[in-house]
Amino acid sequence: MEKLYGEMQKNGWQSFLVSLPVNVKYVSGYTGADSFLLLTQGKKYFITDPRYTEQASMECPDYTIFEWRPYGSLGKALAVLAEQEHLKNMAFEAGHITAAQYQSFQQEMKGTELVATQGVVEAFRAVKSPEEIYCLRVACDIASRAFERIIQDIRVGVTEKELAARLSLYMVMEGADTQPYGNILISGARTSLLHGIPSEKAIEYGDLVLMDYGCQYHGYLSDMTRTVVVGKATPKQKEVYRLEQQMVQAMEDYLKDGASASEAYARGAQVIEGTEYFPYHYNGVGHGVGMFVHEVPFMGPTSQDVIRENNVITVEPGIYIPGWGGVRIEDQVRITKDGIENLIPATKELIEL
Repeated sequence: MEKLYGEMQKNGWQSFLVSLPVNVKYVSGYTGADSFLLLTQGKKYFITDPRYTEQASMECPDYTIFEWRPYGSLGKALAVLAEQEHLKNMAFEAGHITAAQYQSFQQEMKGTELVATQGVVEAFRAVKSPEEIYCLRVACDIASRAFERIIQDIRVGVTEKELAARLSLYMVMEGADTQPYGNILISGARTSLLHGIPSEKAIEYGDLVLMDYGCQYHGYLSDMTRTVVVGKATPKQKEVYRLEQQMVQAMEDYLKDGASASEAYARGAQVIEGTEYFPYHYNGVGHGVGMFVHEVPFMGPTSQDVIRENNVITVEPGIYIPGWGGVRIEDQVRITKDGIENLIPATKELIEL
């Protein structure tokens, strides 16, 4: 709150509307839905509808609860507050307000200047506090324990959908929040699909099985990927896997406070330059993780981001060959002054089941 109020004062914003759900949660601690925050220099409003007023009053006791539905629209409700607080301007999160909402704001709040902003709260979220790091570490431990359980179930004849369902169950059984997000568990040639959806396909002997998944712990997310082989790996599978290991290691050896996100990408890509596999890598090789699974900083060839101490980010280069398959290894790491702390204890060695 101090950082946000400081940003408001620096820019001359009399008020700031927080609308992205994960930012609402980050700023206020609220865990429900359909809610907005209007922060003024003197007051904090929690704007919601009657379904969530009781929860909001329990989780956000320092906020004034304001129901928007009786006014018919969020724009009309904000106009009432703007008049009440004599607001000459209101900053808002441009990336999360719809065109219809913006038109309503313009129509109803005629005496209040609307100031579009990008990434204000997200910038604060990028550097994690000790409490956040603890929750992220626990989430990664849960996901890694689930990995040890799911590899016992991977065998010929079991479908991708069944394995994906078991994986989600194992994470909850290991202590995750009961709000999973979409897990990727794909096999065979389908592993070249970077974000493939689990299907009815049954596991076959010789398949690569790629698992990109995670869980929530107190709202903080893990994100890891491991790729295994059902049966004995072929020479090509071993070669691709070895190169993937080297790409991950090259990036992790480079990362530390002050590292360039684009150079981190380059360190991984250098491993496969000049090989037949270079055309089959993807430029997005890492991202921040916190309350949201993809947040700043982002690592890639055109990224301008600088990696900072206590960023928690993924390291996930990959090789994806259409018609053959793909291999991805993804760690989730905390950036330290001189290197990284890998939060994913699961092995990165090739597993043949």
